[in-house]
Parts: sequence; C-alpha cells; structure tokens
Amino acid sequence: MSTTDFLNTDPFAAARAAADYIAEETAVDSHDVALVLGSGWGAAADLIGETTATLSAEEVPGFHAPAVEGHVGTIRSVLTADGKRALVLGARTHYYEGKGVRAVVHGIRAAAAAGCTTLVLTNGCGGLNDNWAPGTPVLIKDHINLTAASPLEGATFVDLTDLYSSRIRGLAREVDPTLGEGVYAQFTGPHYETPAEVQYAKRIGADLVGMSTALEAIAGRHAGMEVFGISLVTNLAAGISPVPLSHQEVIEAGQAAGPRISRLLADIIAKL
Repeated sequence: MSTTDFLNTDPFAAARAAADYIAEETAVDSHDVALVLGSGWGAAADLIGETTATLSAEEVPGFHAPAVEGHVGTIRSVLTADGKRALVLGARTHYYEGKGVRAVVHGIRAAAAAGCTTLVLTNGCGGLNDNWAPGTPVLIKDHINLTAASPLEGATFVDLTDLYSSRIRGLAREVDPTLGEGVYAQFTGPHYETPAEVQYAKRIGADLVGMSTALEAIAGRHAGMEVFGISLVTNLAAGISPVPLSHQEVIEAGQAAGPRISRLLADIIAKL
C-alpha cells in the first residue's frame, strides 16, 4: 500500500488488514502483548521467549522499513515461557518522517486489532536529571505531547489521566526497586532540542525528552490497551550535557546498556 493510498484509507480498516496478514503469516490467531522496541532495547526480543515467526515490516500492509539507524525492520511473534504471545514491533515510524500521524500509530492499532491488550513502549531519550547518567532506565509515569498533533480524529475524547499503568510500573519496581520514574516530553524532531527548549520542557514538568512514544501511547489508550512506558537515558539533554549531541552517541549508549536493559524488560514482561 502506498503512502497516498494509506492516508486515504480508514485507519482502523488498515489496522485490521495488517492484523489479518500478521495472523496468517505467523499462524497465531491472537497476540497478547505488543512491544515497540526503541534505541537500545532491541535485544530484549531474544530474551522474552521463543521467536516463532519473523516478518519483514515492509511486507505487512501499512508498515514501512525503519528510517533510523538502531531500529530493526522486522515484526516478530514470540511465545513466552508462560504461554503468552508477544508481538514485537521493531519497525517504528517517527512523526518527523513526514508520513503523517496515522502512519506513526499504525503499528499500535494493528497490534490492538491482532488481540494485544497490553502495550509496552520503549525509547532512547535525553535526560534532564543530572542524577540519571547515560545508560539509566527510567519508568514513564506521564507525558507531555509537544508535537501539536494527535492520533485521534474528529470528536474522539479519551481520558489520559492514568495513561501509563501504575500496576505495571509496580511490577517493574518488583524487578528493580531502584528504578526511577519521570515525565516524558515528545518533541517533533528530527533536530535535537535547543538548550532553551530543554529548559522550557523542564519548567513545564518534563524529566525526559525524545521524539516518539506519546502519540503511540494515546493511540494505545484509545484502543483500550494497558500502556507501559520505559525510557533509556542515552545522553544528557542539550544545555545539560557538556558536549554536543549526536545520534552516534545515542547508538553507543544503547549498545552499552543493551544487555542489562534487555534483561530488565524481559523480566518485567514475565510478570505481566
């Protein structure tokens, strides 16, 4: 499906078509939990359970190959030790790619149509707290959407008071009691934030800044999913970091922390 055709298609019909394709190609009628694995988190898929099917994202209706180094272009069906089915979305579409909000949240809606009732969102982000060194995982307790966009269209009103599951955050702290939590602010990107924008985000309550997650979380809540978010601080944000920011820095921090945070995420998934 071309981008033009996709934008002219009912987004929920497109999600249903993707879910039907996934069910047929994975031979799994229904999945339980969806995971979006951002920068640094990709290895978690190997620890969650046995991968029984791997699809190329480009072959699934409405999905695209990843445009960012550090993301994989696959969708995996994983059988966990307790018999649950996880759908691992390695192909994330970012808002800054210019494909529209529908494309950004298509994977979330497809996962919901595939039966997923839990959504796990991960990302690599900039930290505003000096105590969170690069490589620190932080639970997301709330977000600030600074994209000036929404995945919801028309008179669609959804309460976001408790968007990020306190229940799952509690399970995460059972795995690692040292985990902190904070508010994530999504900027549009692809440029990094200026020092002034970082200070603005800090003053309005943000602890973490990045270019994903918030729009996906809103779509997940609208679809009736229980949403859990966790960030990996890959760098201190602009004006807080003493050095210029780079995507290579993000990749390197993710690689260094990868084994530890992947094990953490797999242990959290096992408690769901």
